[in-house]
This record gives sequence, C-alpha cells and structure tokens, in this order.
Amino acid sequence: VYAPSTVQEMVDMVFIAFDRAEEYRVPAMILIDGILGQMMEPVDFSNVQEAHSREKNWAVTGHGNKREHNIINSLYLAPDELEQHILERYQRYAIIEEKEPRYEAFMMDDAEYCVVAYGGAARIARNAVREARGEGIKVGMIRPITLWPFPKKAIVETPNVKRFLAVEMSMGQMIDDVRLALNGRCPVDFCGRTGGIIPTPAEVHDAILNMVGGAK
Repeated sequence: VYAPSTVQEMVDMVFIAFDRAEEYRVPAMILIDGILGQMMEPVDFSNVQEAHSREKNWAVTGHGNKREHNIINSLYLAPDELEQHILERYQRYAIIEEKEPRYEAFMMDDAEYCVVAYGGAARIARNAVREARGEGIKVGMIRPITLWPFPKKAIVETPNVKRFLAVEMSMGQMIDDVRLALNGRCPVDFCGRTGGIIPTPAEVHDAILNMVGGAK
C-alpha cells in the first residue's frame, strides 16, 4: 500500500506497484488523497524503470500447453492442504515485510520528538517541523511511503525520541501502527482533521508544542 506525497512520486509508484504486484502476486494499492487530486506539478518520466521480465509459471493460460494447467482455487477442504497454503502465504508476506518497506526521514539525526505523517498531510507537517526547528525544538519527521508493509524499523530505531505525533487526514488509523512498532516505549499523540478538512501548518505546529509540553 503506497502513499505518495507528490504527483511525481504518485507516477513513479504506479510503475512500482504493477511490478511488485506481479513479483509477489498480491494486490498493490496507491492511496491518493484529495490534495494530489486537485493540484498540478511537473512530472519527469526520464527515470521510469523498465518493468522486470519474469517467467509467469503461475499463469492459468498463455503457456501454449507446455505444462499442466494451473487451477485457481480459494477452497481447501483438507486441513493439511489448507495449512500448507496458509504457510506459503505467510512466508510470502514475511518477505514483503522484510524487503519492501519505504520511508523518508526528515531532520531525524538529532531528533528528540518525531512527527509521523504520510501523503498530503506530510507536506503540511514538514513545514510545521521546519518552523519548530527554527524555535529550537529538536523535532523531525518520518514519512511512511508504504503504509503496508509499515516501516516499523524506522520507528524502532529512534532511541532518543521521547514522544511521537501522528498527523493524518483521518480519525487516526495510523496511530496503532506507530504504537505497535514502539511496543509501549513512549507515548503517541494525534493531530488530524477529517471530512475533507486539511490541517494547517499552524495546527500541526501547535500539536508539536503540546507534544513537547507533554513529554516527560
């Protein structure tokens, strides 16, 4: 599940999503919020990667009868067969969680506080982080580019961070992902708007100040 924050990134992710969907044979989704849907930005296609050429030994047809037909089936009545099917899927998901997380770290080298934001909300949060930095607050931002697999390692490897702030244009669906990654190490606050209302940099800045004030 990809969450672009610019039009260029959205275009790049279309090619990546198709490629990964074919590689792992799982659905790939690109979450685009209203901000990207209503803006114009330059797009460069010169760096678009060529699609990988893979042998499609999973295909149902199109193999010229050179092998047995594959059968698509979602019903396994034999417990042993069903368990093997589940284990195979689990192994595939584990590979994806290991290899495919993507994120951007912004001003995190000496951060004591961390904002986590994705998509259009990350563009707004970045300005608030810059403003807070100008006021001497050691705050940075982690921007998940993939919401699944969630970049848990990026959250975990922040030993100096005292408190986190999730900024979203939602009711806070990402908070649990951040909390699960932290495993209770420190608190996670929330700043968000919904119903199509976009949080302002001032609102995010105030939430950062409240987070700093609430840190132990």
